[in-house]
Amino acid sequence: MIVAAVFLTLLGFALGSFAGVVAFRLPRGESPIGGRSRCDSCDAPISPRDNLPVASWLLLRGRCRSCGAAIPIRYPLIELALGVGFLASYLAFEDEGAAEVALACAFLFVLAIITLTDLEHRIIPNVVLWPASIAAFALVALADAGDLPQHLLAAAIGGGVLLLVSLAYPRGMGMGDVKLAFVMGLFLGRAVAPALLIGFAAGAIYGVALIARHGSEARKQAVPFGPFLAFGGVVGLFAGDEIVDWYVDSFFGG
Repeated sequence: MIVAAVFLTLLGFALGSFAGVVAFRLPRGESPIGGRSRCDSCDAPISPRDNLPVASWLLLRGRCRSCGAAIPIRYPLIELALGVGFLASYLAFEDEGAAEVALACAFLFVLAIITLTDLEHRIIPNVVLWPASIAAFALVALADAGDLPQHLLAAAIGGGVLLLVSLAYPRGMGMGDVKLAFVMGLFLGRAVAPALLIGFAAGAIYGVALIARHGSEARKQAVPFGPFLAFGGVVGLFAGDEIVDWYVDSFFGG
């Protein structure tokens, strides 16, 4: 158990670093596979000793060794978050089997990439979403094929709801968010309902905070919605089923 927990934590750190590479290269039309990582500012190759997840950022004090440019803190934060998330996935789903653990870890990896690309470039790449859909379908089938209809229905409803919202308010939501909701449904099943509600609530709170700070000017600021959906997805992953059960028991008597 300890060996598996440590392995998944380290894997999470490594994939968090890879998520940063994917988020940087895909919007630029570059392949995320192959070729050494480079500094965003001076384009100098990053040596292996400076490419250790979290640790290198701390040792370098958040700056490039070659040019001294600041390395955005979101990169080590994603690495740390994914390492902790993989460990939490193992602890939460170990009893349900390796496929459930893999499903949770794959979902977190996808959310990490989406968060970075949407924050930096305001896009949610199809090249990430479509493989994620296939992976979700395969892992759900491997974990329990009987759950596939529920997950497919959740994907259709989740994507459908956000499609209606995007049609009603096209300036506030793009098709990337719609597709992300579909993918979240494939991974989460019925837990996508509280995930989307929490994502909307988090986005609304942020919007209110912007208006309180900047007034009417806040309406002109483009705010990526993907990170809020990702936050809701994390809550849905670890507590979504419990939230649904509580709601059903409280309002429908079980």
